Amino acid sequence: MNETLYRRPLPADAIEFSSLAGRQLFAEALEAGGLDGYFRLAEQFHTQAEPQFCGLGSLVVALNALAIDPGRLWKGPWRWFSEELLDCCVSHDQVRRRGLDLDEVACLARCNGAAVDLFRAETSDLAAWRSSLITAARGEGVLIASYDRAALDQTGSGHFSPVGGYHAAKDLVLVLDVARFKYPPHWISAERLWQAMHAVDPATGRSRGWIALQRRALGASLGFTLSCEGDDLKGFARRLSSVVEELGPEARIEELATALVPVAAHLTVRVPNSTAHDEAIGAARTAVRNLAVFSRVEQVVGAERAEAVTLLLMAISDRLSPARRDELTPRLIGSEQDDVLDAELASLRAQLGALWTITSETGMSASVRA
Repeated sequence: MNETLYRRPLPADAIEFSSLAGRQLFAEALEAGGLDGYFRLAEQFHTQAEPQFCGLGSLVVALNALAIDPGRLWKGPWRWFSEELLDCCVSHDQVRRRGLDLDEVACLARCNGAAVDLFRAETSDLAAWRSSLITAARGEGVLIASYDRAALDQTGSGHFSPVGGYHAAKDLVLVLDVARFKYPPHWISAERLWQAMHAVDPATGRSRGWIALQRRALGASLGFTLSCEGDDLKGFARRLSSVVEELGPEARIEELATALVPVAAHLTVRVPNSTAHDEAIGAARTAVRNLAVFSRVEQVVGAERAEAVTLLLMAISDRLSPARRDELTPRLIGSEQDDVLDAELASLRAQLGALWTITSETGMSASVRA
């Protein structure tokens, strides 16, 4: 029989979760308060659905553990995160072809209702990693680690998995490997896992790292989201950033709107999968159209593009001058639809905020495999 990925043995320094030693470590860590965040993760533990879906699978665990409401249906009446609902930032076809990098996983988390802090091993230190572990172990958020399997003497290369807990006395991390068909959950040295994050991905020239997730108050985007189909996130970020840089923060609204038309094509409306979702999208679109600035934008870019361009203008308002921000502020609608619009803008700004941080990076997106 050909070699498969079924239940490969762990390296000697990794301790299987269900072994006698693993259970003893669990009991000790539980007693010491290093597993306060474990149980909500265990309730949502999930096997990645496809070979390149370790990033998506890890997010499914994290978002459901954080009790983030996706705001739309998955199957039948179920409203729950699965890989198929993680449809912003990067298409599933792209993920199947090449996997995800750390920035893309963070972007997906943000547009699905999470607040995210991203740490790279090359710009952080071991103390920062242990601090994040302690915070997550107390149940204050969820950690997802991005590391090189080969550096841990495991088969494969780049991988994502949630962190289930921390045994501080022995400096051991509980890795909840989402490729459960390959490796079981296991305890491993926190320092060794941190070193495995340092491996430079040749596709990006940057190290891996970890992301710390919390639930964001305004929740997930239901209507509008970034989609980088046909373009990598970094290329999209550079083009969007260049619009304001070239025109300047004092540029007229009409000039900015015209310049945003090419990049606005990457702001898409999510496909509704239920009547309630369709109604939510309708409310979001109505909220945008009832902005005072919408008619000015529509006059210069046309009705078909006006929604996306107006929303992008609102989302990048913090990069504009105070005078231009004042022009974008007035609204013509009531508080209920204001709340709908605020939720959409919070999600979009979270995605864009992450993109601003990577505009200076070079290289293509990193590939990850189970």
